[in-house]
Amino acid sequence: MKKTVFFGALTVAGLVAGMASAATLDDVKARGSLNCGVTTGLVGFAAPDANGVWQGFDVGVCRAVASAIFGDPTAVEFVPTTGQTRFTALASGEIDLLARNTTWTFSRDVDLKFEFVGINYYDGQGFMVPKALGVSSAKELDGATVCIQTGTTTELNLADYFRKNNMSYEPVPIETNAEAQQQYLAGACDVYTTDASGLAATRATFEAPADHVLLPEIISKEPLGPLVRHGDSEWGDIARWTLNALIAAEELGVTSANVAELAAAPTNSPEINRLLGTEGELGAQLGLEADWAVKAISAGGNYAELFEKNIGESTPIGLARGLNAQWTEGGLLYSPPFR
Repeated sequence: MKKTVFFGALTVAGLVAGMASAATLDDVKARGSLNCGVTTGLVGFAAPDANGVWQGFDVGVCRAVASAIFGDPTAVEFVPTTGQTRFTALASGEIDLLARNTTWTFSRDVDLKFEFVGINYYDGQGFMVPKALGVSSAKELDGATVCIQTGTTTELNLADYFRKNNMSYEPVPIETNAEAQQQYLAGACDVYTTDASGLAATRATFEAPADHVLLPEIISKEPLGPLVRHGDSEWGDIARWTLNALIAAEELGVTSANVAELAAAPTNSPEINRLLGTEGELGAQLGLEADWAVKAISAGGNYAELFEKNIGESTPIGLARGLNAQWTEGGLLYSPPFR
């Protein structure tokens, strides 16, 4: 009797879990668009252009996922979120995917019940100061006023760094990057601290970027990546493998310019064939069409194309690939195999 009840409970739990896991994809398809959480505005990563169209490196991830599902990179509603509101928006279902620059940490993964689906930018926390301040190292910042976004990992990192180096500081809490930029330029703080990529992106928007210095110290590891809610494995798989498809495409030489040609018929590369759906059943296993990755790559290009177009060395932001180079080029970027 007890065994029957036990196995019956397992069956019901399994059915409920199965229903829950498919819910997000069903909701997205029924709605006809992906609700994607992004920052309130960080040039190069996620910000509306002069025509109100969202552009950026993180935006590219959103468009790739939408394309994998719908074959349409415009089937996305962008939802601006702050450091304080992003997790509530995801947990409540207001957004389906959070592509905002968010650090993968233990507590966010485990305690907040989120699932990071990968890392799309390896970063670290840095410091920006006016050149006129005459500072060349973060260890010279004792007693400084520091603009810092609330609800972020940078708060604890900053406290730890100053404590470790026996220095004091006065925090100037801000909620958005735009507010930080305004306060910093107005002289309300001596220093702005956040992810180094964010500092580079912010400085690029200044009238005189050369008047501001990024100090050499990087005081933390900030692996940034998209995330979804716990309990929805199928949806997590779609987001995870879409990001992996962009990374693998770069390694395999698949670009937005040649993807259609490569997908027209099987190539002599089994992994390219599996990635592009001309061999195997990977799309069906995700609940998507066979050419889901072709659509994702066509949306904005592979990882390298997204990087170079939005934040690379030829842009005003001027970020080198560094740790974000492919593993074959001495970086950390690496996709599990498509097999």
